[in-house]
Order: sequence, then structure tokens, then C-alpha cells
Amino acid sequence: MKIQPDNCSLVLMDGSTDCSPQPGAAESLLLAKLIPSRSRELDCKSGCETWGVAFSPDGLYFAWSQGHHIVKLVPWPLEGHLISYTSTHLFKADGRAKGQCGERIIDCGQTVWGLSFGTRPSQNGIQSSENQHKCSGTILATGLTNGEIKLWKVPTAHLLFNLKGHQSVVRCFAFISNENFMLISASRDTTMRVWDLKQDGKLLHTLNGHNQWVYSCAVTPDSSMLCSVGGGKTVSFQKVLLWSTVSYKVIRKLEGHGGDVVSCEFSPSGALLATASYDTHVIVWDPYTGESLMKLRHCTPFAALDVNDGFSTGFVRAVSFSQEGLNVTSVADDGLLRIWCLDLQRPIYVAPLTNGLCCTFSPHGSVLATGTRDGHVKFWTISRVLPTLQHVCRNALRRVMTTHQVMLLPIPKKIKEFLVYKTF
Repeated sequence: MKIQPDNCSLVLMDGSTDCSPQPGAAESLLLAKLIPSRSRELDCKSGCETWGVAFSPDGLYFAWSQGHHIVKLVPWPLEGHLISYTSTHLFKADGRAKGQCGERIIDCGQTVWGLSFGTRPSQNGIQSSENQHKCSGTILATGLTNGEIKLWKVPTAHLLFNLKGHQSVVRCFAFISNENFMLISASRDTTMRVWDLKQDGKLLHTLNGHNQWVYSCAVTPDSSMLCSVGGGKTVSFQKVLLWSTVSYKVIRKLEGHGGDVVSCEFSPSGALLATASYDTHVIVWDPYTGESLMKLRHCTPFAALDVNDGFSTGFVRAVSFSQEGLNVTSVADDGLLRIWCLDLQRPIYVAPLTNGLCCTFSPHGSVLATGTRDGHVKFWTISRVLPTLQHVCRNALRRVMTTHQVMLLPIPKKIKEFLVYKTF
């Protein structure tokens, strides 16, 4: 079924209007596809890529960069808002709406390379200042080609801030959402910057540690540690760095990748870190010790040498943890989407995905969104894994204890190895 509005179309792959899994459906199923409606001439030009897809932390909205400086913000889940795809609502920088529908189209004025939601925790019982109220609730951050960062209020799409300072493409964001509501941005200018959103986006720190482009950054769930990943083909390049979010100093450098590292994400408990690289591997680390726990290879060494137009078929573009932390998803240039079981250290689902660039799970974990080089978004329904009681206990413990603290516990060695992910 296609619903063909002025700006995009929604294709439900099973021909229905219901996005819930059907009885007897495959465990990994292409659920729906969002296609921007634009001229074929634009699709053939550079700038049409979907570099970012994101769900809001509360699960109420989904956003993706459609290409050609447009970001689409839609209510989630899709099936409850199909009628919103019958009309167009355009928002410029002043955020004035031309309709009352839940969906929004945001014209950022430049190609959008980075996209992320952030939510400030509510301050119960505390009177907020005007600036604090201005940036309360959910915010959508967009990183642009010219180095600017535009922050938008969700769901109204009002422009809150236009942050300037980076000298090149802003590629990724990480929000610190505790008593200090801050935004960390990663850029091709080899730096990261820390912005205080409670003070109208005041620049607090400029972090210099990478030799080349900074592709991605991520913060632990407790906001205590920051990871940044960047370019470099030799050991001397700073490709994976861990920072303290208190001192903003480098804690440790992780060594193991042989090419540019382009994506990173912490597990929901913060006990694991996954990084994806052009060296055809995803590495899962213990961020507290810097130890490489496993390497997930995406092609044979021979296939990695198959380079066309400067791109290897084994380049890994993105990685994302499932919500229970037992699986990771990766997108690679070999045209495949993989969902890896960390216990087995092998893919349990493999699906075709041409020109994939990014991926992320919904907050409830049952839907995976992927963005492609042609500006399309595909949604996949993923069977949730019922975690064991042991894993649930491990997750709860690791949310509040580091690896070093676990190793000091007066408990049997086998239990310690399980708690620090030496065994599953």
C-alpha cells in the first residue's frame, strides 16, 4: 500500500495499514518504508542521503534527514498517524506553522549530517528560569554542512538556538541530560564542542584529541563517560577516545581498529561499547578497562580488498545496541543489515539493505530504523529477546557499578566473569 502525499510516501511492505507484526511473520521483517517525493533530478544529485535517523527518548516522534537540507519529524508509531501523510506543512527557521497536523517538515538551509533527540529531565519542585524553560522538554539537534548546529523544539519545530563555532561538517551529537543539560557535537574539523543548553547554548569546552575527522560520539546512560571516534589508518592516529564528562580529559585510548572508526554506541547499561570501522569490523569493548571483548567481522580478508570507486564492500557504516543489550545491529557497504547475537558472536538475522548509512532502535526495541544513501528510511520489526533473569540482574548491577568495582566484590570468579561480560 502507498500513501502518496506531497513530501513523502509510506509503504507498508505487507500491504496492510497495520505496522504490528502479523501472526506467522518472519522474526526479522521489513515493515515499512518512507520515501521522499521529489524529482528524479534531485535523487541523482549529491545531498539526497539520509545521514541520520532518530527516535525521541519518549518514543513519541521519529525524525530523519531526507536530504537536500530537509528534516522530517513525524509522530510515532506510524500506524496511529497515517492521516498525517495526506498533507504538507512547511516550517522555516522562524518555526511558524501552516497547519496543525502532527508531522513537521523542517528546512535547515544546509545539508543535514547529524541528527539527535535530547530531553531535559523534569525538575520537580524546582522553579525554572526563563532560559531553562526555553530548553525544557524534547529537543531535536541538527548538524549542518557549514558547521552550524540548529536546535528545534519538539513537536512545534520552533528554532531555539543556532550554535556557531565548528569550522566544518557537524556529524554527530550526544546529550548530557542530568542536572547539567548539555550538548556535545562532533565535527569534521577534528574537534568536539560542549554547549550549555541552560545558558542559551553557551560554548563551554572545545575538545581536541583527534588527528582527523570526528565521525561519531556517544555518552553513557549515566552521563559519566563520553566516547568519540574518528579517522586514521595507522596506530598513531587517535581513533577511539574515552573522555570524562567531569574534567573533559581523555581517560583512555582504545586500540584495535585498522581503519577509520565511524560509529559508536554504549549498551543500555553502559557496561559495553560498540564501535564500527571501515576495517570491516565491529569491536565490542569494556569501556572501563579498554579491553576488546569481541570482534565481529563483516567479510573475509579477501573480500575486504574488493574496492570500487574508493569504497570497500566491507566498510561498516553504523552500529546500534538493542534495548536489552544482547544484540547489536550493523550496516555495511556489502548491502546487508546484520543483527548479531553477542552470546554467539555471529549474526542471527541478515537482510538485504542497499546503500545503508545509519541505524537505530526504537525506545521499546521492537522496531529498527535504517537510513540509506537515496534518502529513504526502512523500518524493520525485530522479535524481542526475552532476557534471562541472570542478564536482568547483570544489567541492573552494571548500571551502577564499574568493571573495577565488580572485580572487588567477594563473589565467585565465574559470577565475576559473567558480570564483566567475559562469559554470557
